[in-house]
Amino acid sequence: MAGPWWRQCPRLTTGCTATNILENLWHLKGSPVSSSASASLLSRASCISTPETRPPTAAQINMKAGNFLIRHQSRLLLPTLQSCCCRATHSDTKPKDPFTLAQKDLTSLYDDIKKELFVSKVELKSLCEYYFDGKGKAIRPMIVVLMARALNIHSNRAGDLLPGQRAIAMISEMIHTASLVHDDVIDGSDKRRGKRTINEVWGEKKAILAGDFILSAASMALARIGNITVVKVLSQVIEDLVRGEFMQLGSKENENERFKHYLEKTFKKTASLIANSCKAVSILVNSDPEVHEIAYQYGKNVGIAFQLVDDVLDFTSGASQLGKPAAADLKLGLATGPVLFACQQFPELHAMIMRRFASKGDVDRAWQYVLQSNGVQQTNYLAQHYCKEAIRQISRLRPSPERDALIRLTEMVLTRDK
Repeated sequence: MAGPWWRQCPRLTTGCTATNILENLWHLKGSPVSSSASASLLSRASCISTPETRPPTAAQINMKAGNFLIRHQSRLLLPTLQSCCCRATHSDTKPKDPFTLAQKDLTSLYDDIKKELFVSKVELKSLCEYYFDGKGKAIRPMIVVLMARALNIHSNRAGDLLPGQRAIAMISEMIHTASLVHDDVIDGSDKRRGKRTINEVWGEKKAILAGDFILSAASMALARIGNITVVKVLSQVIEDLVRGEFMQLGSKENENERFKHYLEKTFKKTASLIANSCKAVSILVNSDPEVHEIAYQYGKNVGIAFQLVDDVLDFTSGASQLGKPAAADLKLGLATGPVLFACQQFPELHAMIMRRFASKGDVDRAWQYVLQSNGVQQTNYLAQHYCKEAIRQISRLRPSPERDALIRLTEMVLTRDK
């Protein structure tokens, strides 16, 4: 009997088939990767800006998959991920830096958030504004702003943001920050973004209340947009965050189920916010469900890739770069992508995963196993796949500087070091 799918790919050698990986990737609602998505990864074009072709048969995918990995495995394992460079395909000129392009709309972001959080009680005000100091990456609102502008141009409108779209960018950062406050309480974290966490400074009870207050303020801002569909879409994010946190508290005995569990949890905890925020800004400017799906799929795939890279950085970057302790996930008992891939080469990890690295020496041994395996490289490869699918989706929109900036952003996600 064949073993779990990743056991057939211990080192991404010629014995590994891409379809073993792609067809078992866990997407929203547990559905497998589509034939067209698999075909897009196997396409030799670096980025898809041409009209889509008819999806190949399963036999054709299998044949191309084996040949693809045999020809390209050395490039796929490069830490720099050069094979995902896509600039030349879209324009002869270098796309603008996403941060620069979105800067105008993000300048007042944190001031606007602080206005939403206005309270007379000094301590609560300090708690709620603690992380809105302008030192965060603001990745989520930046993606929302660029997506909104790209969609406006695609829909034959001016590129400027609608008031509701600007509000969604702000709300996305508020929901994200509230989730960080609650996560730090659950994890017992004492450091976030290079400084002490709210629960470390003010205590767990006040931290929980601060997170709740930020969420309530975000909900009020959401209601003022006045679009029931948008409210429903962004409310799904809150449900996914809670469900994802519960999933993180559990483990799966079966290895195949464990990886699906990990990817679904990754979607719910990280990608759902980006995906649904992108979908929300599309709803405000375009009534076409296909356009809504393009926005959603871009956000979903970039969001999953972002978290996969984050899980890699837990093993490859120092605490000074991350702004939090290294090996934090292992210390929390979490088996992320690099560990799950490493488990195929070092079966000893299975028992450690099930006891959540709780025995003495487990964290150090697991760390060494991951570094001795191809777990990091294979997780990077998986992130590449998601970024390529994000590029495939966003390339269906009408060309614009914002669309190309979103394409460039996928490269930045893959090559970031913090």
